[in-house]
Amino acid sequence: MTVVASDAAVDRSAGAGAVRPRRRAAGWLGFTPFAVYTLVFLAVPTVLAVWSGLTDEKGAFTLANFGAYANPVILRAFGNSILLSLATAVASAVIGAVICVALLAVNPVGFTRVVADAAASVFAQFGGVMLAFAFVATIGTTGLLTLFLKQAFGFDINALALDKTAGPLINQVSGMFFVYVYFSVPLMVIAFMPALVGLRPQWGEAVATLGGGRLSYWLHVGFPVLAPSFFGSMILVFAGAFSSYATASALTNTGVIIPIIMQQDLSSETLPGIAHVPGVLAIGMIVVMAIVMWLYSLLQRRASRWQR
Repeated sequence: MTVVASDAAVDRSAGAGAVRPRRRAAGWLGFTPFAVYTLVFLAVPTVLAVWSGLTDEKGAFTLANFGAYANPVILRAFGNSILLSLATAVASAVIGAVICVALLAVNPVGFTRVVADAAASVFAQFGGVMLAFAFVATIGTTGLLTLFLKQAFGFDINALALDKTAGPLINQVSGMFFVYVYFSVPLMVIAFMPALVGLRPQWGEAVATLGGGRLSYWLHVGFPVLAPSFFGSMILVFAGAFSSYATASALTNTGVIIPIIMQQDLSSETLPGIAHVPGVLAIGMIVVMAIVMWLYSLLQRRASRWQR
């Protein structure tokens, strides 16, 4: 009896061992499409951009291409890109956090919450020419809101432009801020809402048991727990705004931010000596994004302690 049982156990273990490699093979097979997509659209372009920035016309290694950063136009564009992304991230983080707190008070499976979640998912992906046209029709030179404010209150919305000599508000960095916030707030809602939902009622009960009030709860429990997720979501919004190109390109054809300068240099056939400038600018953007993602990973690691 014991021998039969032991033989059966051996057979089962052998069968399980044979199934495990098949499952692993199936797992790798399912991962293949994503791996191919990442290789073709992320890894290969990154390697080509870095190679272009570190070589000359003959393919020899050189650091002379980094002299492009001495150009004040490029430095100003980098500054504009960082300031625009930072302002967008801060504004979107505050507005998105307020929306998340409001949604926390409604039924998680109710109509309002379902519609809000669906709208956030849609609007976070709404960009490019369609979004640019929507804002031109709203706050452009002859936009609906522009004309309404001018006729009803005598207020010219273009007065909000930081540079009064650079054209309408919508074609400047200060005007792009409103466009970027439009699709960044839903992204903040999507990224930060799970952290708010993860707050456990037992923590509030424990604070109340110890004699603390709502203010004590938020100061000593809520804010410390949510801070890593909040700043991590804000960094994610910063990264999305910093790398955005299509919407800005549809709004202006001047090199006010780095992605537009890269596009202009890549498509130019008349200016000599700029063949490797886009690669150098891409290296700069990669460095900024690497720092941002490193900070994001640190904050996510800290936030995950409270999500277990």
